Amino acid sequence: MPVFTRFSASPQPGDGVPEAEAGTEVGEREEGEGEATAADTPTPATSRAALGHRLTLLRTWRTRHPRAARTLHLATTALAAALVLGALLLPNTLPALTAAGFARIPAEAVIGAVVVLALPRRPRLVAAVLYGLGLTALTTVNLLDMGFNEYLGRGFNAALDWDLLPDAQAYVEDTLGGGVATAAAVGAVLLVLLVAAVMVAATIRLAHVLARHRVRATKGVLIAGTVWVTCSALGLTLFGGPIASERGAGALRVHTQRTVESLRDEAAFVKQSKADTFGNTPPGELLPDLRGKDVIFTFIESYGRSAVEDPIMAPGVGRTLDTGTEALAKAGFHARSGWLTSATYGGSSWLGHSTTMSGLWIDNQRRYRTVSAGDHLTLTKAFQKTGAWDTVGVMPGVQKGWPEEKWYGLDTLYDAFDLGYQGPKFSWSTMPDQYALEAFQRQVHGRKRDKPLMSFVILTSSHQPWAPLPKMVGWDELGDGSVFDAIQKAGNKASDVITDTTKSREEYGKSIQYSVTSLTQWLERYGTDDTVLVFLGDHQPIARVSGNRASRDVPVSIVAKDPKILDKVADWNWTQGLKPDRDAPVWKMDSFRDRFLKAYGSTPHPSTG
Repeated sequence: MPVFTRFSASPQPGDGVPEAEAGTEVGEREEGEGEATAADTPTPATSRAALGHRLTLLRTWRTRHPRAARTLHLATTALAAALVLGALLLPNTLPALTAAGFARIPAEAVIGAVVVLALPRRPRLVAAVLYGLGLTALTTVNLLDMGFNEYLGRGFNAALDWDLLPDAQAYVEDTLGGGVATAAAVGAVLLVLLVAAVMVAATIRLAHVLARHRVRATKGVLIAGTVWVTCSALGLTLFGGPIASERGAGALRVHTQRTVESLRDEAAFVKQSKADTFGNTPPGELLPDLRGKDVIFTFIESYGRSAVEDPIMAPGVGRTLDTGTEALAKAGFHARSGWLTSATYGGSSWLGHSTTMSGLWIDNQRRYRTVSAGDHLTLTKAFQKTGAWDTVGVMPGVQKGWPEEKWYGLDTLYDAFDLGYQGPKFSWSTMPDQYALEAFQRQVHGRKRDKPLMSFVILTSSHQPWAPLPKMVGWDELGDGSVFDAIQKAGNKASDVITDTTKSREEYGKSIQYSVTSLTQWLERYGTDDTVLVFLGDHQPIARVSGNRASRDVPVSIVAKDPKILDKVADWNWTQGLKPDRDAPVWKMDSFRDRFLKAYGSTPHPSTG
């Protein structure tokens, strides 16, 4: 590539081609410039010899094939221009990636040409390299934006999101295997390096061409600049967008502003997290109306509003919720349901968990680290603080050390290795929800104890990519989980579902049906007069499943036998049953903690930090 970048494949003077079409070699004079100096040529003898050999071969080929050389020269120049313009006009979302979006005049290209024409040779080369590296950075963040918008419903944040890339690799490893994850990581690095090499080569090429044809290039830049200013001033559009584009500068401005705001937000959030409405509430004034009850907080992975309302998923999920409501009613349980707007979307489930439990809006990793390293009162820790409950966490998705258990106020934690599961993994999910709940019953909930139990349970079977999916088996057949071997082997391959949007939506709906059925059957089978179940989704599924304009709402339900429990939340105006109405109240997720504490008799005693 260096040969065809620095030494153009165009014919030379004296080769039978007009001089105006000739390329420029090292040491030759460019238009408007003086003679090259010795500093322009490598000094070691070996470098000079290698360079001379390459030049000889190139001149020989061009002499013998002048027409092909000229065609190659024009083609590579056109390709370089297309690459630069494409990088400047590349959008940051997949829906915007259309041919019409590239029918624009980018201001950054005009400015870049002006700078190149104004600089002498060596500064021009430096500017071209820096411009190419800038295009590489712009392309990289645009591609990251596409991925983040597709999966998390938001753009990439350079100040916060680098820590999520290892999690993405771990997800690919669990889903598609270690080999694929390694190949993807190496491929991503190589892709960035390749883009950098190609972009720098393209900008150097264009810089040489502009300098070689300075007079015509200057006229062209003046015309392009005039057209850009005119189109901008008149607001002229083409294919639904402005002809005068500043897409590259706009992307840089957005990412810079996003980074600055994130750094400011961190400082403000530190102060906010130290102020707590119930921070100084004495233990005896926390949750008095739930004393003696076994309270279970359960999150269902990716259980979002789309599961209840989308035309593809809703019929099956709706039947499951209706069936569950009826079955629980026969067992003496009743439910109320509403909506919460999650702090996250498509992934990063822990942000939804921590927002619900802390009463703080935790929508990024830095906020999560800040609050979980402090002593802000979580809803689960409020139960522990009273001394009236044993508190446990059941986390089948946790496969390594999890220091947050202290912040959540959990006396005991049961992770993926503590539940006795010997069956197969279902893609990312370490075990089926039905087994996790049966293990919870066997090892925790079903045992006699001196105090009632507060449990924090995270179910994972509805985690993407929704293939293969577990199926319900007889509760008495669960054993150590080996019964799922045949089900896992007969299931869909993750690679087949990931690439098919319709299939992903269908399988997602089935996964929610499975998780809800597992939970409601468990409650029907093992719930008592003192059981209070609160279950909700952590976030909506990815945009490819929930839709590009889907809300961030998730269903939330409270289920109990004791009518007094539901009477306490009667003024919430939630829908009866497990399926919230479309017009049921919608609250931000961070409001749930305080509403719940107040509903069940807690007295606010604020702390200010």
